[in-house]
Amino acid sequence: MRYPDPVLKRRAEPVAAVDAGIRALIEDMYAIMRKEEGLGLAAPQVGRSLRIFVTEKHEDFPARAYINPCLIAADGPVAVREEGCLSLPGISVNVRRPSHVRIEATGIDGERFELEDSGLMGRCWLHEHDHLEGRLITDWMSPIDRLAARRALRDLEEAFEEGR
Repeated sequence: MRYPDPVLKRRAEPVAAVDAGIRALIEDMYAIMRKEEGLGLAAPQVGRSLRIFVTEKHEDFPARAYINPCLIAADGPVAVREEGCLSLPGISVNVRRPSHVRIEATGIDGERFELEDSGLMGRCWLHEHDHLEGRLITDWMSPIDRLAARRALRDLEEAFEEGR
C-alpha cells in the first residue's frame, strides 16, 4: 500500500494465532520485500492491519518474522539517519531515533524471542514498529522536509485518488 492509504495510519490488530493463513501472509511479505529491495516490511504495507513485520538478513541477523512485537527498550544516544519507506517511494526523511533497541516478538514457529541491536537492524525494528502503530516517516518530517517532499507527496495522493 502506498501513502495516503488509510490502512497505513491505523494501529494494527494483534495476531490471535500463528496459523497457515498467517504463515502464507508472511511468505508473501518476504517476496514483496525482496522484490522491492527493502530491509523490512510491515503487514499494513500490504493492506493487512495486523501486528506483523518481516526483516531481511542483515549482518548477524537472519531474515525473520516478528509477530505481535513489543519494544522492551529504545534508549541510548539519539542518532539521526536518513530513512526511506516502500510506502513512500522517492521520499526520504532524516529521523531521530534512539541508538539501542530491545524487541520481543513471536516467530513464525509460534515461539517468543527477544533480540537487541544498536545498529541498522534496531533502527529497522523501530521503523517497522511505527507502521504497526499507524506512524509513517511523514510523521517525523520537519517543516523543511515537508516542503521539500510536497510535490512527491501530492503525486502519491493524486495516484491514490485515481486508483480508488
